[in-house]
Parts: sequence; C-alpha cells; structure tokens
Amino acid sequence: MSKENELDLLVHDFGKYISKKILNISKNVVLVFAIFFTSVGWLTIKFFLGYLKLLSYCFKRIKITFFHFVYIIQLIGWSTIIFGLTLVLLLNKLLEGSGLKAKHNEKAPVEVFYANLFESANKNQKALIKCIKNYGKTIRETRIAIPKRYTYAVAGATFILFVTVGAFYALFLRNLPSPYDLMNKPLPQSSQVLDKNGKILYVIYNGEVNRIPVSLNKIPDVVKQATIAYEDKDFYNHRGISIKGLARAFINNLEKKPVQGGSTITQQLVKVNLLRDNRRVMERKIKEAYLALLVDIIYPKDKILEMYLNSTPYGGTAYGIEAASRKYFGKKTSELDLAEASLLASLPSSPTKNSPYLTKRDVYKKNQKRVLDAMVEKKFITKKQADDAYKKELVFYSIDNQIQAPHFVFWVIDELEHKYGKKLVQEGGLTIRTTLDLPIQLMAEKIVKENVEEVEQMYWISNAASLVTEPRNGRILAMVGSRDYFDDKHEGQVNVTVARRQPGSSIKMVNYAYALSWGKFTPGTIIVDSPVSYSNAWETYAPVNYDGKFRGPVTLKQALAMSLNIPAVKVLNTYGPDKMVELGRKMGIESWKNLKNYGLSLTLGAGDVKMTELATAYGVLPNMGVRRDLKAVEKITDRNGKTIEENEKTVNKSLLAKMGMEAQASAADGERVIPETTAYQLTNILSDNDARMPAFGPYAKLEIPEHKVAVKTGTTNEKRDNWTIGYTPDFLVATWVGNNNNSPMNPTLTSGITGAAPIWNEIMTNVLKGKSGGSFDTPTGMVKVKICAVNGLLPCARCPKMSEEYFVPGTEPKTHCYFPSINECKVKREQMTTENKTPDEINKALVNCPAEAAAPNPTP
Repeated sequence: MSKENELDLLVHDFGKYISKKILNISKNVVLVFAIFFTSVGWLTIKFFLGYLKLLSYCFKRIKITFFHFVYIIQLIGWSTIIFGLTLVLLLNKLLEGSGLKAKHNEKAPVEVFYANLFESANKNQKALIKCIKNYGKTIRETRIAIPKRYTYAVAGATFILFVTVGAFYALFLRNLPSPYDLMNKPLPQSSQVLDKNGKILYVIYNGEVNRIPVSLNKIPDVVKQATIAYEDKDFYNHRGISIKGLARAFINNLEKKPVQGGSTITQQLVKVNLLRDNRRVMERKIKEAYLALLVDIIYPKDKILEMYLNSTPYGGTAYGIEAASRKYFGKKTSELDLAEASLLASLPSSPTKNSPYLTKRDVYKKNQKRVLDAMVEKKFITKKQADDAYKKELVFYSIDNQIQAPHFVFWVIDELEHKYGKKLVQEGGLTIRTTLDLPIQLMAEKIVKENVEEVEQMYWISNAASLVTEPRNGRILAMVGSRDYFDDKHEGQVNVTVARRQPGSSIKMVNYAYALSWGKFTPGTIIVDSPVSYSNAWETYAPVNYDGKFRGPVTLKQALAMSLNIPAVKVLNTYGPDKMVELGRKMGIESWKNLKNYGLSLTLGAGDVKMTELATAYGVLPNMGVRRDLKAVEKITDRNGKTIEENEKTVNKSLLAKMGMEAQASAADGERVIPETTAYQLTNILSDNDARMPAFGPYAKLEIPEHKVAVKTGTTNEKRDNWTIGYTPDFLVATWVGNNNNSPMNPTLTSGITGAAPIWNEIMTNVLKGKSGGSFDTPTGMVKVKICAVNGLLPCARCPKMSEEYFVPGTEPKTHCYFPSINECKVKREQMTTENKTPDEINKALVNCPAEAAAPNPTP
C-alpha cells in the first residue's frame, strides 16, 4: 500500500473517531469549521506532497533540501487539521441547544464530510500515484533521512498550539452562551394592549425593558440605512468583527485606557443579548469578538440587523426601534420619516446622553446631523435630503401621554395576569386586542370630567364613573372609572366601575324580573302603595317612598316606572329575598354571596354590586332574557402570531334569525336566565316615558329624542350613590356619581334630573348619533291588549286613561274595569271606617273610585 493511501486511511479513521464525539453539534457549524481547517491542512499537504512532488519526480529536478521543506510543510498541514478538529470539539459546549441533532441511524456530519473529501482526493490523485510508482525507485535512491530536529521542532510547535488552544478555551470560551440563544431563548418582549381598531392603548413591560418586536420588512429603509451608516458602515462586508476596532481596543488595553469604539452591529448585538456585560475590559471584548464571528456564520446579515434593531437600547426602558419610535414620536416604526429615523439612529451610542428629553436642542440636533452626514457619505441619501431632514422641526411625544383608557387597561392587565401569570403578560410579547372603542372612550371621559367639574360645588359631588357596552355580545366599548385617572386629589386611580357600591332603586329590575317570570304578576297587577311594616325578633322594617308620599293602588308597571319603594318591598315579600338573590346571581350579580345577609331592603339597594355586574344584569333585557357576560378582550396572540385566546363566536345568528329561530339566535352564545316575554315586558315599562312622568316630571334627562331607550335610576340613602342605567338594542350605558369616601351628596340632588342622569343622557346621545331610531323586538306569541292604565283591567266607560300593553298569553285581563260614582265611594269609605278597617284595606276596596272620593293619604 502506498504512503498516500496509508495517510488517507489514517485521516479517515481519525475522522470517524472524532465524529462519534460530536453527534450533537450543529451540522452547519461543524461543516463550516471542519471544511475550513481541514481543507487548509489537506490542500497544504496535497499541494506540497502531491503536485510539487509530481513535478520534481517526473522532471528529475529534485534537490535534497527540498525534502526537508516538504516534511515541515507536511507536519504543519497535519497540525492544521488537528487544530481544526480540536476547535470543533471545543465548540460542542457552545453549540448545545442548536436544535440540529444528527439522527442515530445516520452518519455524523463530519464522517460524511471526510468520506466525501477523501473519495474525491483519491480520484484526483490517480495520476500522482501512478507517477510515484513509476519513479518509486528514484525516490528511494535520492531520499535521505530527515533530521530529527525538524520533527522535534514541528512537534513542539504543535504542542504549544494545543496548549494555547486549551488555555484560550479555559479562559474565554468555557462558560460562553450559545449564539443560538438569540433565537432559542427569546428575550423578554413587551406586550401591547390595543383597542378594537388596533390603536395602541398601552405597552406592558416589566418595568425595566420595554421591547416590541417588528420584522425587518416593516422597518423603513431610512431607519436601516441610518443605523448602518452611523453604527457600522461596512456591515454587509465584514464577517462580524472590525479588525481596526479590535486593534484599537487591544492598544487601549495595553495603555490602560478604556476599551471603547470599533464595535460592529454584530458585536453590539452579542453584547446586549448574550454577554449583557457593560464592563469595558479586554476579556469581554475577546468574548464579544469570538461570539460575533459565530453569529455572523450562523445567521444571515438581514437577520442580524433585525435582531439588533429589535434589541438595542434607545434610552430609558425603550429597547428596540419600535419601542423607541412610540416613546419619542408616538407612532409605529413604519411611519417614521428621514428626520425622525436619523434622530433615533443617534441614540444607541449613548442613550441617556443623547436623549432629546434630557438634553438641549442643539445637542440632539448635532447628533442627528452626524447621522445624516454619514448617510450622505454612504450615498444612501443626497445632500439636499439631509439638509431638508435637518431643518425639519421634530415634535416629540409627551412622556405623560403613554396610556389611553387607564382604568380599562389596568383592569384588563390584572384579569389576564390572574389567568396567565405576570411573566407571560409582561414579558411574553403578547398582542392583546380589546373590545374598547377609543373614540367612544375619549368622548365618555370628557363628558364625565366636565359634568363633575360643573356640579361639584353645587351638589357636593367629587367623582363619577361610566360604562358603555354592546349588550348583544357583552363587549365593553368604554370604561371610565373616575373623573380623571391622574387626579390624585380625588383618588382618581380608584376604578368605580369595578368597586362595590349600593345600587339604590336601579336594582328593582331584578325583583320585578322574578315577579313577572314567576307567573303571579303581570304589568297590570294592582299593588297598593300604602304604609306597611315588617317585624322580626330584632327589628321592625317600614319602607317609605323617596318623596314620602303614598299613591294608593297602582299597577306593577306604574310602581316600577315611577320607582316606588313600598310596592317593590310588598312584591318581594310575596316570595322572599332569597329568590331575588338567586335570580340576581344568574343575571350576573356575583357580589351577592350569602343569602342570609339580605332582607326585604335588598330591592331598594341594600346589597352592594359592581357597575360591571349591573351592566351584565341589565344586558339580559335587550338580549331577550339571555345573559352575556362582559367581554374586554377580542383576541390575544403571542410573539410568533399564534392565537392564545379568541372570543369571537362562529355561530351564524343572522341565519338562525332568517329561519325564524330568533330565540335560538339570541341564545347562541349565552345562557337564558329569564323568559324572553319577561325581558320584553320590563323593557316596555322602562322605555315608557309617560309612565314615569308623574314621578320624574317632563324635564327628566331620561329620554333621547327619536330613539326608543329603556332606562332606570337609583339613589341610595342620604344621596350617597346616584345611578342611571339605560339601553337600546345596540348600546348600554351605566353611570354613577358620588364620593369615594361615601359621604352624602346635596339633598337637593334629584334623580333623573341632576346627578348621574345628565351624564348618562349626554353619553347615550353621542353613541346614538347617526344611528337609526331602533326598536325592541316583540317576542312571538305575546298578546297586545288595550287596558285601563289605572287598574290594568279591560277598558270601561269611566276609565280616565287607557294604554296598550303586551301580555303573556293567559295572563291578560279578562274583566272590564268599573268606576263607581263619587257617592257610592263615599258611602263605602264611611262604612269601612265605622268597621275600623285599616287604611290599606280601605284603599284596596276603593281602588276604582275617583280621586276625590278616595281616603286621604296617611301621614308617614
């Protein structure tokens, strides 16, 4: 066997041995380093031992000293091969986690490489081997012994080489991170909260780093060009490091000066994301350069530039071009112009020193000009473009204006952190698209603030809150938790929409919802508004109306429309508070926990609720009895665009409606909690302005011209809370006014005219602007009956007022009303008085009498 074949086998066997040790190394990196070093060594051997030998032997021009030189070159070649393989082994630890593993049933990348390499080498040297055989005798005759000193010298040099490599590994490379960590271990990224139309409401970050990723194809050329021209003009030409920069760093280190300058974009990427070590020492610089070489081999240039632009610090908590663009200019990166891009490109070199928020104008303008000049020098832009950009006056985004709809945003963040954990929400790079409509939110904030400021002194009101939803789907369109979130004097950070407050008479709707669905009450059922008291072992409860008056017999519709207290308590007493609590919880009032805590005063607002719960409960009515919980989030995606949560339903409700399945369409994505007939009856009562006029008068702020709106008010004892909540088929608006410390408001505050009603009216008017009048759908099968509005019976001759009402079939009145003459009523009253009948019994008996014949109202 020839010497060349022996060498081939030796190298091949050595390659097989080495390949077994590096099965877990990235294929790409192994091939790059193995090819580089072994190719240099093999080509050296091949050239000197191959073609030069061939020339010498064939032409017989060989000299004895030539063999000495060839032998030394041979040893150097093998040393280069060994160095290359050793360096590949050293990379094994650094490249763990690359994700590129060799399969067990496949040859290792190095083994395949060497097999192909030597197969090719053998084919190419057939002529050489033939020539060597022909002149073998000449070789043996002319070759002399190689002096040992040459062998020792080369062996010593190889030993020193291995020691140097080992020391280099031990000192600098042993604990280095893997360059694959740039992709395998993503850095913390800020999450974004958007409104329904994609407008940014807030950027969530962990308090230290605000990073918003953006792909390179969405970054304008002026941003990329400004960065390259100013930071690394040879970015696309070097291999990750600048020789000039490294030399300058080395000299500065020898002179004990700060190691600075000369870092390429790749080196800066490594420093920020892999080393995260700001100490300017030689050790860190060597590590930085080494990793930069690896990063440049592994990743394309565009990917390196993208990672740099998404991670480099631009000042404060802003890391990455997108966070910087929003911080300094309040816009997306894709919207930046040349002037803005050149200013931002000047920041990474010294983010604090160059910040336009912390420096004078002439300082940041001077830095901007340096960037523009560099772009001109690089021929990215013309001199005229640079001059125009420099002359443009930059308008910076206000630092204080970094959040929209703060109460809503922080409530959403809190809910998501409970659901997914703080780490994912704050560092996961989520895109959270909410249901909020920013124009409606800003409008509601303005109205709330202006109204409170207007009546603050007159009515002792210091705060207000409002909630706007779409009842059909539960989407929250606006959440105003206080008069001004940033008003510390009035505890503006308190979000009243999710705080527990007493609802006053606004909660009566739940009581009457049970009464009507129970089947023993109709809108025409007579309830006597007269004094009553209820006693137990420890107290006596005697409810009174808000105005202290008693109205005698009234229909259920009149009692609810005029918000009379005594009839509501009497109705609740027929079945007990536990039934109202049970239904209230089904309708969305989760604050009602223990049934034992509530008595008959529950129907007057004794049980605390949240505005969000009240909005959910009232949303049942326009949804024809179906509860739909409030939604604040439409869709959440992670940093890779993968959907984590999506609330949009796929049920085709319009198709169901066309098929005559209105009830099924309505209940497609909710739970039915009351009959649709009950929901409609309540809506019909609450939208009848004439029915509530006797109590609220003609000037109440409870009617929206040209629109059918159902609305209810509520006021607690001593005017501590005042509510107005109303809805159309498309919108629901809930409003509250009061004081955070629960102090009473001015006693002259009139529910429906002052307090919450004007705010509610203005917000509802604005959201309905440009909308059609709309109407509430009548459930199939309900019976429309003309009745006497005074007593709920069929009309008769002396009925003073008639109306048309809807009844569940079988509950409509069957008898006509009868109004006796004045004399008949007086005789009846005198007779019952003589028999010592109670005022309540007299009122019931005289229910159909003319007013002048009825018994006078007792003094409360």
